[in-house]
Amino acid sequence: MSKIFFILGKSCSGKDTIFRQLKNNRNLNLRTVVGYTTRPMREGEKDGEEYFFVNQKKFQQLKESGKIIECRNYNTVHGVWSYFTVDDGQIDFSKGNYLYIGTLESYEKMVQYYGGDAVIPLYIQVESGERLWRAINRERSQKEPKYAELCRRFLADEEDFKEENIVKAGITKRYDNIVLEDCMKEIIKTIETLG
Repeated sequence: MSKIFFILGKSCSGKDTIFRQLKNNRNLNLRTVVGYTTRPMREGEKDGEEYFFVNQKKFQQLKESGKIIECRNYNTVHGVWSYFTVDDGQIDFSKGNYLYIGTLESYEKMVQYYGGDAVIPLYIQVESGERLWRAINRERSQKEPKYAELCRRFLADEEDFKEENIVKAGITKRYDNIVLEDCMKEIIKTIETLG
């Protein structure tokens, strides 16, 4: 049976970098699933790559048509931003294994929708001080840094990824992203074993 390898972890744990490297690994041959968001595009992002960037009207149309598998709304300092997964035909288990990136909440909803045997968690973790340092450096590189939003996300992640929430979601394996190359080797081994 094909799988969805689901990358999750707190912000600035290296999820996007790991996602890109796995996506570009031809030996793994993973298909990607692109999520949707109503938040504005960041510098360097492209529509249809990191996310499909849609407005509120399109979000409402998808919701009303029953196409949304899961949705998370965040009340940011810039307004409400929605992140969601759409049953839009991207996932077809007859075509192979998939790679997806999301939150703990979205992981749980995907497990409910597709089943626990089909969705494999790849939980990336990094020590909190290191994550904060990475987050500040990333935000500094933006044309218009949004430090208040960085702080909100950091604190929200501490709450969302409490140990009891990780355990409740059934996640037992963790991947420490201290040295990226070591973390990648461990993740690739898991994918090759289970895929």
